Amino acid sequence: MNIISFQSHRKWLIFALIVAAFIRLATLGAYPLTDNTEARYAEVAREMLISGNWITPQLNGGKFWAKPPLSFWMTAGTMSFFGINEFGARVSPFLLSLLVVWLTYFGAVKQKGHEYALVATVVLFSSVLFFISSGAVMTDSALTLGTTLSMVAFWRAMNGTGREAIIWGYLFFLGLAIGLLAKGPIGVVLTFISIGIWGLWKSHWGVLWSQIPWVRGLLLTIALTLPWYLLAEAHTPGFLDYFLIGEHFKRFIQSNWTGDLYGYTHSEPRGMIWLFWLIAAFPWSAVFLWSWIRTSGKRQKILSFFNEADAWTIYLFLWAVSPMLFFTLSGNILWTYVLPGLPAFSLLLAQRWFPASHPHTKKTFDYCRWPVARSIVGLSMPLIFGLLILVWSTVPVKYSQKYLLSRYLASRPNVASRLIYLYDCPYSAEFYSSGNTIKAITLAQINAFLGDSVKDFFAIKQSDMHGLLEKFNKKLISLGTYDDFILLKEP
Repeated sequence: MNIISFQSHRKWLIFALIVAAFIRLATLGAYPLTDNTEARYAEVAREMLISGNWITPQLNGGKFWAKPPLSFWMTAGTMSFFGINEFGARVSPFLLSLLVVWLTYFGAVKQKGHEYALVATVVLFSSVLFFISSGAVMTDSALTLGTTLSMVAFWRAMNGTGREAIIWGYLFFLGLAIGLLAKGPIGVVLTFISIGIWGLWKSHWGVLWSQIPWVRGLLLTIALTLPWYLLAEAHTPGFLDYFLIGEHFKRFIQSNWTGDLYGYTHSEPRGMIWLFWLIAAFPWSAVFLWSWIRTSGKRQKILSFFNEADAWTIYLFLWAVSPMLFFTLSGNILWTYVLPGLPAFSLLLAQRWFPASHPHTKKTFDYCRWPVARSIVGLSMPLIFGLLILVWSTVPVKYSQKYLLSRYLASRPNVASRLIYLYDCPYSAEFYSSGNTIKAITLAQINAFLGDSVKDFFAIKQSDMHGLLEKFNKKLISLGTYDDFILLKEP
């Protein structure tokens, strides 16, 4: 393949990237916010917007210590502009993801040219996890923006000169601040795993120390982050102990940690994070493995990669695997934890698409022929459409209370009629009711509501109905089943 034949596909790749972005933007408001993650974080942002408390995130009127506020600030801001709805909540992570794509493109084009950068961004945007997260209300998108900015800025600072290197050096620390305000110290840890091992591998400690403004940069990071941490502790004492020790230590070393006040423990086998990566990076993880298997029988080629790869390739490799290295021994994990490494993986995989004759190519990976790569790119778009269809058909039934709330609002005789959840009230119910649902934790409370003059509605899990049939059948009328809940009303 020559350069001219590759450039003939540039328009096709640009079209694929635009289509993927347009599909994601057009579907941001097409389906309900899902429990538990999306609805929970959207509800925190909604309460922040309504209450005007921008220091302490709140959930159901109480303090929410699980995450710093950057994502909530941004989601509350977009909801103030677009409205308190699905689109208003999801446009924030979409914009953050576009910034990550731009940073990936910028870092690539400075290194190896426009063709390389374009391929990398198409790979990134069409990977399963990145595509989903670009329209999902969660904190990982902001964290990925911070780590991507830090990693791109660090490389540009190390390889730049003069004023440009100084600016990129400070942007490195800005990325650290974004990570600290998005999800806490994990962003700093993932960044320093990559650059620390890279410095040891390539013995660049002298240049690393001289090119990065460590003292002033750290002061910048502290100035941007410490005030909020101190204010949060002052407003709600105990925050720092729970967030720094509980969420960032016990959460990962104890798979059955019971101290989580807001989420659920996810007990997974050690090393499961690598399987999560295979799913998250699909279909490109399959392309990567196929090419690696082709080379695996040639031991000399594998060894030559680690011996002869240039500093850029080693840097990308360490950046890509840093989330898996950190979470390998952790049992309490989610598949979204691999997201910060996907920009590096896309840059790394893009290098396989250039033959040795390409002027920007270094001797790194075995060349993956363009016809095969083009076919995989073409298949990625139907996969995206299939994913959207799947979400469209299943989410309204299984993972959101939106339709139960719609039925309640359409059926209530007046605004005095309340909606009472027995034992469990999902976060999506809080969001779609604007915080006006009531949670009853005892049957006595239900009987009290039944005994007053207001005609109320009740949402009860099907699993909890078995022992209540004799008591409530004559008093309540079923309006239908939504997710695991049955909606009932007083006659």
